Amino acid sequence: MKLKILFTPTILLAGALLMASVSCGNTGRNNITEPGQSPIKGYNFSFSHFLSEKQFNEMFPLRDKFYTYAAFIKAVNELMPISVKVTKRATSVYQLIRTDKTTGKATIVRQDVDWNENWAKQKPDSTYTIDYGTFCAGPNVTINKRELAAFFANVAHETRHGQNGAYNDGLMFTHEQNTSLPYIAESDEYPPVAGKKYYGRGPLQLSYNGNYGYASDCIFGNKTLLNNPDLIEQDPVTAFKAAIYFWMTPQTHKPSAHDVMIGKWQPNAMDKSKGRTPGFGMTIVIINPIECNQGENMSSMNDRIGYYQHFLTKLGISDPNCACSCGKMQPY
Repeated sequence: MKLKILFTPTILLAGALLMASVSCGNTGRNNITEPGQSPIKGYNFSFSHFLSEKQFNEMFPLRDKFYTYAAFIKAVNELMPISVKVTKRATSVYQLIRTDKTTGKATIVRQDVDWNENWAKQKPDSTYTIDYGTFCAGPNVTINKRELAAFFANVAHETRHGQNGAYNDGLMFTHEQNTSLPYIAESDEYPPVAGKKYYGRGPLQLSYNGNYGYASDCIFGNKTLLNNPDLIEQDPVTAFKAAIYFWMTPQTHKPSAHDVMIGKWQPNAMDKSKGRTPGFGMTIVIINPIECNQGENMSSMNDRIGYYQHFLTKLGISDPNCACSCGKMQPY
């Protein structure tokens, strides 16, 4: 099943297709140093300390040969030093600062054309930082493993092709089955490249030109994926990076799946009124909300839950207090 919703500062909603255009224009790259920031030397954390190649292969025994353990570990390790500071002014005026902690170099990879307009400065900026180095890498190993199980559960469901209930058929597709649709939407900052299609690719089915562009700014610091979307189905490391990007990146109105699984996100009054609670079920609300608020007999939701429980067992842990179902959670 193709991922239904992805985040960019230019909002893209597949299915209902709500498109909020933003005014963007500065494509220049400016090197900066943020206050208090210093280079990180010897940044060499290894993700493989709690996921072995044997475990990975047992989790995805029918996977396409494109998806390898080595590619996954390399994607995690190469993204680990990267953080992106996202600042929003007014309703939809953005600046993205990408930092490589191995060098301490911070670069403005996006600054919208209206950034310095007086009207855009009238209200305080809102800012958050996405630290890709925190993917399954917190101080609590059990929480890390639960996050990994949740990530793999959604990945497996999005890319499966096999027998229901077997939970052995994830990572079988490198792109969505129907590649005839271009998935192009208007975007000032991330305009589509002539002749390119932006259908769902990779473990979490990245789609639409705006999402390819935003993911590329975060992952590469440039427009590599906007110019060459096929790279996600040609290079397995890039494919896994695109999936981790989505998992770690908050959407306009939603938390990131990462923040949900580590307990950082807590529901506000509106969330509570909509039945949203911390736990695996919220990751489904974020990734494919059409499966939610449909009761407990939604087969696709239950497939994700089944994968989650299966992968928890494979990792040698459990989640006894999991709010796994989103059957009563209303989409955003």
